[in-house]
Amino acid sequence: MGNIVQALDGYRAFRYRFFTWRYELPAVRKVTLGLGMAALTGLLAQVRIPLSFTPVPITGQVLAALLAGVLLGRSYGGLSQVLYVGLGAAGLPWFAALTGGLGVLTGVTGGYLVGMALAAAFVGYVNDRYVGVRSFWRQLVLMLTGVGVIYACGALQFAVVLGVGPGKAIALGVLPFVIPDLVKALIAASVATALLPKSSYNGEVDAGRYGRDP
Repeated sequence: MGNIVQALDGYRAFRYRFFTWRYELPAVRKVTLGLGMAALTGLLAQVRIPLSFTPVPITGQVLAALLAGVLLGRSYGGLSQVLYVGLGAAGLPWFAALTGGLGVLTGVTGGYLVGMALAAAFVGYVNDRYVGVRSFWRQLVLMLTGVGVIYACGALQFAVVLGVGPGKAIALGVLPFVIPDLVKALIAASVATALLPKSSYNGEVDAGRYGRDP
C-alpha cells in the first residue's frame, strides 16, 4: 500500500511540474511545441473514413485540436492549430488525404479547420483559467462545447459553399459525426483528467480553493 501511495504522490508531483514547466517555457520553445502539435494534427488527419452521402469525412483532427488545448493551453494550443491550418493552406500536404492548399481552406471542409483553432484556444483558455473544471465530467462538457464550436464553423461554411440551407448543412455536416466525435471527446476528457494538475500552476481565478498537487 505504501508503494502505491508513493507512486500516486510521485505522479501528482510530476504532472504539476510538467504543466508549470510548460507554462514557464520561453516563447520560442512554446512555438516549437505548437509545431509539434500541428504535426500530430496532420498525422491524425490521415485517419480518415470517407462517407458516401457527404463530402466531409470522419478524421482524427478533432481529437488533436482538443488535446492541443489541454496540453499547450489557450495561446499555444490555439496557435498550434493556426499553424496547422496556415501551413496547410500554404501548400503543406497534411490536411486529410495528404492534401494542402488554399482551396481546402476555402472549400466545403474549411470551416471545420477554422473551428478547430477556435476550439483549441477555448479549451486551453478554460483549463488555464479554472482549476475546478479539471474533473472528468466537467472536462467532458468542455470538450463537447469545443466540438460544438467546430460544428458551428463547419456547418456555416458547408452551407455557404454548397448553397444549402441550415437543415441540410446540419444533416450532412454535423449529425453523421456526433457519435464519432463523442468518442473523441470522451478520450480527450479522460486524457485531460489524468494529466491536468488539480491545483493552480499559473494563478487561476479559483486558485485559492485548491492546494498544490505535491
